[in-house]
Amino acid sequence: MSDRTRTRLLNALKAAGPQTAADLAASLSVTPVAVRQHLDGLLAEDLVAFEDQKGAVGRPRRVWALTASGHARFPDNHSTLVAGLLGGLRQLYGEEGLERLIGLREQETETAYRQALAEEPDLAARLDRLAALRNREGYMAEIEGNAADGWLFIENHCSICAAATACQGFCRSELALFRKVLGPEAEVERTEHLLSGDRRCVYRIRRSG
Repeated sequence: MSDRTRTRLLNALKAAGPQTAADLAASLSVTPVAVRQHLDGLLAEDLVAFEDQKGAVGRPRRVWALTASGHARFPDNHSTLVAGLLGGLRQLYGEEGLERLIGLREQETETAYRQALAEEPDLAARLDRLAALRNREGYMAEIEGNAADGWLFIENHCSICAAATACQGFCRSELALFRKVLGPEAEVERTEHLLSGDRRCVYRIRRSG
């Protein structure tokens, strides 16, 4: 199996979620036959799985998705070390110490984001810039929608998943951070949450008023 095609298939399933072989072939500009061959190889390694979904007419659609092992192929910033450090911090300094750490991280990140977004003229431009910043940090961020209907700010991967799993205060802090840096012009609501069982984190963003 081509390592490049293999990586592209895994990235596509991570970024866009479950898809048919035909969908994957169209998005990656690869023949459906080649995609199916690659998917069979990933299936044998337990990196992907499929579900046959029945429609109103015709044959069932075979929809492919990442398994837990497939999701584990994406980095999570040294999860074991992070979880261990947070556990040690909680033992030494209690929940108050952990909350102070979360607050410090939020302040530092807010300062960096505000500097990066300072010259963006409107909310749409700030969202684009924020997505670029988050992508550099490994969140696989993308934006859907428009100014008239609102946007979905989508993060297909969580770079701090281990920390957030150990202490969901990090998730609360991320939501607060977005509200601060996007400013009073934006209403921000989390509609999908990875740690609540969804496959990604999604924030719905509308102009205030």
